Amino acid sequence: MSLKWKWLAVFAAAALALGACGQNKQTTGTEKESSSQTAVEKQKEPKEEAKAENEKEEAEVDYAGAFSEALAELEKAKQGEAVDYGKVESIYKETLQPLVQKRDAEFEDTLDQHITTALAAGKDGSLEPLVVKQIFDKLMQKVFYTTIQHEFTEAEEHWANKEEVKEELEEAKTFYAILQSTVEKRDAAYGTKLVDAINGAFAQMEQAVQNDDALAFALGKQVVDKTLMKTFYLASGALPHGYAAKAAAAAKENAEEAKVEQAEGWAFYQSVYPYMKRHAAEEADYILKQFDLQTDVKTLDPKAVNHAFVRGWAKVALHEYEESKENWGQDKSVITALEGALFIHMIENDIKALLGDKAYDTLNDQAARYLEATKAKNKTEADKWLPQIEAALQQVIEKAK
Repeated sequence: MSLKWKWLAVFAAAALALGACGQNKQTTGTEKESSSQTAVEKQKEPKEEAKAENEKEEAEVDYAGAFSEALAELEKAKQGEAVDYGKVESIYKETLQPLVQKRDAEFEDTLDQHITTALAAGKDGSLEPLVVKQIFDKLMQKVFYTTIQHEFTEAEEHWANKEEVKEELEEAKTFYAILQSTVEKRDAAYGTKLVDAINGAFAQMEQAVQNDDALAFALGKQVVDKTLMKTFYLASGALPHGYAAKAAAAAKENAEEAKVEQAEGWAFYQSVYPYMKRHAAEEADYILKQFDLQTDVKTLDPKAVNHAFVRGWAKVALHEYEESKENWGQDKSVITALEGALFIHMIENDIKALLGDKAYDTLNDQAARYLEATKAKNKTEADKWLPQIEAALQQVIEKAK
């Protein structure tokens, strides 16, 4: 193994070791008790004002422009031109790094470390320029994705202040605009309508704000979130166009190109790994190991990666339905019922391949009927459909082994 690939293996190993840090969202501490409610409010006011000012400044930063400029410089490697890593580092440190560090703190992640390490390695020649580009590109996409999540959370926490909610929603849409080209590529590759789903969900959320409908807002949020997760899944582990398949195919002819594809798969996977890890640890870690650049790309098995994804998402869906059952009669029951349906939809093509189109259509219909039952709080109807959904998902898991 050459020096540059040895270095890259070390980088990937560090990512594997540190990846667990991102499994749980950081929780904020509670305010210290004071002798009176007034004192507590006075303590909070400066923090709230500082937070608002910070978010105002953040909204004025041209993240899309900085990201595009940095990528354009890194893209020069494709034409065999020299990359000015000093320029990229400057753009990153001045504009993008503060945002990355905020998300690292909020989600207990280590993206800043990975990005700065990759850029430094590109600069000193110990890492292939195209691999540097992929790591920078896809990890920044994760930052924009988690920032959308952050904006949604802020909107829900300040639901009583509709002007602030509208501002948070607009900021989320701004960050989504940076990711939209990635979504469009998956639509083109798989014939999906992910862009339409996300645009429709944002429209639903805007209407929910006008109607003061917190549940409708939460449901729209889930559609945006899980559709972006589906985008990252299609890019990394789906067949036939995911990077696991691309890397395996390239490995037969061009080892260096295959490593670039493997790195791209690894970087895309970072956006969904923490979620799967919580409810399907075995599958999540298997996929991570396959994309790990210590793994010989010639041994990367795209079918096994795909099946691990299918089992993982099916297990996640089962967990969502369990949550729905446990929270019956509450908004959370409806929200998790939708999440379960969205994870089923995430592996639509895979279920059709494993069980047939009719089986998927039946499962999808059952998921829709269960969701409607949770909205209507019709326990009899819900109890009719949920066991059938759970049995079908177990069948998917067995078929994907």
